[in-house]
Amino acid sequence: MDGFQFNAKLRHNKPRIHQFIGKIYVVSALMSSFSGFYIALFADQGFWASLGFCCLAIIWFCVTLIAYLTIRKKQILKHQHMMIYSYAACFAAVTLRIWLPVLIVIIGHYGTAYLMVAWLSWIPNLLVAHFIIIKGGALHEGEASRCR
Repeated sequence: MDGFQFNAKLRHNKPRIHQFIGKIYVVSALMSSFSGFYIALFADQGFWASLGFCCLAIIWFCVTLIAYLTIRKKQILKHQHMMIYSYAACFAAVTLRIWLPVLIVIIGHYGTAYLMVAWLSWIPNLLVAHFIIIKGGALHEGEASRCR
């Protein structure tokens, strides 16, 4: 459902639906980042894996909260950028499930693969999000001003 949030037609033609889905996502992401942080404290493979997942939870919480606060201030472009980062952090759950079996096959050791995936599940996602933002995948200033 979250992918629909990036659809310009939905944002422009059905802003109430966009806002409703967005509010559900923000509440869900903030609660999930809290639970993710707690779960990360008990991650397999010790401190470094826990640190990787704790960093993810903190980043996810912060960018989602900033996205919410910026839209409340009508800072549409910044809101959109932070939401791209938020979705990238959220997608780490999927990325982990892709990387872990691949790394286990390549490396042959679950522990080492898990340590790597604690970081690889989200850092590349945030780099891709940054690239999307830099290359103009988000609204441009002119389009953002029309949305106000």
